[in-house]
Amino acid sequence: MALKQVSSNKCFEGFQKVFEHDSAELKCKMKFGIYLPPKAETGKCPVLYWLSGLTCTEQNFITKAGFHQAAAEHGLIVVAPDTSPRGCNIEGEDESWDFGTGAGFYVDATEDPWKTNYRMYSYIKDELPKLINANFPTDPERMSIFGHSMGGHGALILALKNPGKYKSVSAFAPICNPIQCQWGKKALGGYLGSDVSKWEAYDATQLVKSYPDSHLDILIDQGKDDQFLSAGQLLPDNFIAACTEQKIPVVFRLQQAGYDHSYFFIATFINDHIRHHAKYLNA
Repeated sequence: MALKQVSSNKCFEGFQKVFEHDSAELKCKMKFGIYLPPKAETGKCPVLYWLSGLTCTEQNFITKAGFHQAAAEHGLIVVAPDTSPRGCNIEGEDESWDFGTGAGFYVDATEDPWKTNYRMYSYIKDELPKLINANFPTDPERMSIFGHSMGGHGALILALKNPGKYKSVSAFAPICNPIQCQWGKKALGGYLGSDVSKWEAYDATQLVKSYPDSHLDILIDQGKDDQFLSAGQLLPDNFIAACTEQKIPVVFRLQQAGYDHSYFFIATFINDHIRHHAKYLNA
């Protein structure tokens, strides 16, 4: 599959690049950011996938999060894909910010007219890693995932639905229980139809209840003054309760007053998350 380089910038002795490719899964052109640490010039490196939130593209994380120095030090390739298909000319895809373009929710849609293109779950799980492993100096056996908000939801469900695939998982302010919040009900209802039992396959709080073992160390950071926490969109308490019941190790850090849902919050704690993943990826 042909990759077209869109940009390349030297950063902490490595390179932050953006590529474009034709996605077979999503049937459109897709972009992703990839940071290649200096170590990638001489050997294979583990890969850490970042999933962004609603309205984001591949640019938000690579320009705002400030992860490059830690990724360079730990020798991690970091991949940041877009959050949805683009330009599919589906009626209604650009009508709202929390559904359609920029809001793929990391599910495989089953409803018309979304099911042809909106297959972000399979894109992240299968197509993108194959593409990355075929074109960059990766160690395919060492892979982890993290994300923010809708992308935190994506990271959690991908890790929980695929035991053993990812060495570690973490999230910033994830949507933890989408079947119970307005964002989730809108997205899952639109992409998957009205049968709520089908939604449960993409709900971290539901998935953790049947996770086969406890070999998954989860780190979650949540800002105390996150407007979406107080609005009932994130529901971390439901997820924590389910993890506790299943004896799944989860470190949940409610960060002090003033921290919100923004990339300023992410940038403050990003090094902790890079270290969390490096511990498992470089073990």
